[in-house]
Amino acid sequence: MKALVKTKKGVGFIEVRQVPEPTPGPGEVKIKIAACGVCGTDIHVRHDSFPYWPPVILGHEFTGTVVELGPECCSLQEGDRVVAEPHTRACGHCYLCRTGNIQICAEKRSPGWGIDGGMAEYICYPENLLHRIPAGMTWDQAAVVEPVANAVTDLLLRSKVVAGDTVVIQGPGPIGLMCAMVARAAGAREILVIGTPGDVELRLATALDLGFRTVIIGDLDPVDVVMDITQGIGADLVVECSGSAEAISMIPDLVRKKGRICVIGLTGGREIRVPWDKFAFKVAELSFNLSTEYEAWDRTIAMIHSGQVPAERLITHRVPIENWRTVFDDIENLMALKGLIFPSLEDLLGDSNKNKE
Repeated sequence: MKALVKTKKGVGFIEVRQVPEPTPGPGEVKIKIAACGVCGTDIHVRHDSFPYWPPVILGHEFTGTVVELGPECCSLQEGDRVVAEPHTRACGHCYLCRTGNIQICAEKRSPGWGIDGGMAEYICYPENLLHRIPAGMTWDQAAVVEPVANAVTDLLLRSKVVAGDTVVIQGPGPIGLMCAMVARAAGAREILVIGTPGDVELRLATALDLGFRTVIIGDLDPVDVVMDITQGIGADLVVECSGSAEAISMIPDLVRKKGRICVIGLTGGREIRVPWDKFAFKVAELSFNLSTEYEAWDRTIAMIHSGQVPAERLITHRVPIENWRTVFDDIENLMALKGLIFPSLEDLLGDSNKNKE
């Protein structure tokens, strides 16, 4: 079968290869992949800046159809359409696993870097990590469930967005825009998306098209804008998705006292100096976020399928697996938001809005 493989350590070394078709083991099902999203993790693996165990098939944002059941499977059937939690190889014994937090188990090895992922024609996957999707859900919608589940985990389950909140999003990349959508679906009164001049052409233009208010750093002072729309109080929630030192330092000027700060963006390993006392005097709740909680998944599927979170509108690239380089390059050059890789030309060429069984 065809697969996009990171072949060895080092920058680059990614190619489409013919690899053996997998066979499901106990508790696993075999899935025919319909589409797989490209994540920042895949870009980091390309540049040797994220842990991985080559040779490994890339991709963890995949969706497809169950075509074979392994021994001991009991909940899925052939023909079921599914999406997958990327929490494979959690140990099951540590205090995190025992308290239901397999997503941050130190032993976890997710598809796409720790084990073979979804940028291939088939994958075998643990049945207990799969979720059925509704019959009317398109492959495009299903392929963005995993990243939206991050936003649902971070904003709804951990940062507790409620109706009437004023929410500021720093960083208008795919996750930032998904967070804005989730905040709106939760009833936020005001949502402000902050970006840089480099974000104007695609990212902030998309935010505007989705109906969000935007601020370009350098044109306006985001703090002045936030204070104007909150009558000098500050935002109820600041969502940091940029990883920028300047944006992080701005947070205590944006958030209200007793507000909330949701940290999602990573700095790439850089040390960041912060005005610690300004943070302390805001008496704000601070949450650092990584990966998805179980409860988020079915909520996310329902929110996307109902149209409350139209995250498929962020898809800018849909390409066959052989054209993977175009998507990776455009994401790196801020010329793409969300890209999908299609192993099958039939799924790629079909109308995504009718691609349902």
